[in-house]
Amino acid sequence: MKKMMVTLLLGVSLILTSFTTQNSIDGVIGALRTGSSSELSRYFDDNVDITLPDKSDSYSRAQAQLIVKDFFGNNGVKGFELRHKGDSPGGHYCSGTLQTTAGNFRTNVFMKNKNGKEVLKEIRFQAIE
Repeated sequence: MKKMMVTLLLGVSLILTSFTTQNSIDGVIGALRTGSSSELSRYFDDNVDITLPDKSDSYSRAQAQLIVKDFFGNNGVKGFELRHKGDSPGGHYCSGTLQTTAGNFRTNVFMKNKNGKEVLKEIRFQAIE
């Protein structure tokens, strides 16, 4: 009986540890790698600060999705190389290089916790010369 209980306990603990939750920042990184503005917009806050090489402003979620979709479409995203990922008070951040057919862009993403959920608050794309 004792042996069966230990085996059952080990089995349950293995099953529970195999279910790892993905951080929102990892989902954002995945969306950047594939150039998916619709996937990226799933993480947007109600208002998102977006910095592009030619403009910078705060946009509503719907506007931000259109801006990013246009940026990805005009530049032809090929991939995203993560340089750094970390924790900040109240959220996460990452930086890396967005690789496009039009050149590479230094990319910074800032997430924050809001109502028990992590949302993308700011994203910056800066051309690398």
